[in-house]
Amino acid sequence: MTRVLLRTLAAAVLLVASVLIGWRVLGPAEVLGSATSPYPPLTIRTPGVTGRTNVAPLVVDGRLRVYAAKHQVRADGPVDGRTVYTARWSLRRWPEQLSAVTASGTTVVTRWSDGELVAIDARTGEIAWRVSAAASAPDYAGHRTGAATVWDARALRIAAGTVVVTEDQELLGYAVSTGEVSWRLPRPTGCAETFTTSSAVFACSVAYDATTGKAVTGLPAGPWTPVGCEPDGSACAGLRDAAGQGWIDGKRAPALDDPEATVAAGVVVSSAGAVVTGRSAAGAVLWTWNGSARVLGGSDATVLLLTPENTLVGVDAGTGVETLRFPLAFGTESTEWKPGRYRIAGGYLAMERLNVDAPEDDPESPIYYLTLDTVIIAAL
Repeated sequence: MTRVLLRTLAAAVLLVASVLIGWRVLGPAEVLGSATSPYPPLTIRTPGVTGRTNVAPLVVDGRLRVYAAKHQVRADGPVDGRTVYTARWSLRRWPEQLSAVTASGTTVVTRWSDGELVAIDARTGEIAWRVSAAASAPDYAGHRTGAATVWDARALRIAAGTVVVTEDQELLGYAVSTGEVSWRLPRPTGCAETFTTSSAVFACSVAYDATTGKAVTGLPAGPWTPVGCEPDGSACAGLRDAAGQGWIDGKRAPALDDPEATVAAGVVVSSAGAVVTGRSAAGAVLWTWNGSARVLGGSDATVLLLTPENTLVGVDAGTGVETLRFPLAFGTESTEWKPGRYRIAGGYLAMERLNVDAPEDDPESPIYYLTLDTVIIAAL
């Protein structure tokens, strides 16, 4: 009888212990690991490939690389590191999922599936501010590399020191520096795709001043097609109106009437056949570059082009003279791959490399990414 009681008691103790252990492992948790070493210095690298990683980096302040995972945001350095290094700082939240990441200066703004905004000081890894939200946010959609989360934060738009958040029924503008609500408006009908302009306009079906939330007048009739944007739809240099006419800074830009034209490094650029042409907004030809290439965007005064052989070419935005050229390969790697998502920031280009026969829009396919370290990083 005593043995039976002891066995029963032992089983009860094990059951209680398992419940407690399960709570510790599975219960809601938040773990913040702040930086313990000095902030990396700003380094100037000659143009060329600097590394390859298995996750997509958002280059912040030209000094750090910020990465996204399902339940975590983290940063490493130096920015020109050959691979992913031990995290300088990280924030892990569970069971919440990381929905979007963006940055302004040294402030990294994250949005989580419970709707909470958490801003992190990139220099220290400490939380700068946080704001709870009434509405939830989409779950993590970064797949293996996190690129869609750190390079395409569609629900977070930054302009002129304000981060604009698109919620179910509202648009909210927060001060990047403090997290204070600058303005709050009902989400207008038809406000699905949003973008910001280099002149601090936040637009969807209606255009607003991103800093005040006041409606902006004087724009051409929409719906608008943003042009010359960052991959996440921010800092757009121009737009096309409902009639397909181009505009830059509120002025007609006939050169942008060409649906294949974009704006990079302050000039209108188009690629057709075996020639790339740089034009003024009015349409005057400034320069031509002979060769077939895709226009990636601009970095300072350089227009970045990618050839079919995956060679990166930079040309001076004012003259068209080549300023850089190198294959996007680490060491002796092959350049036979298909470009995926990419981001130009902080003097660096980071790009996903996909298999040439990768299925369209299926990042979960085992043959989608080129290799384990599928992201190539280059200094510009």
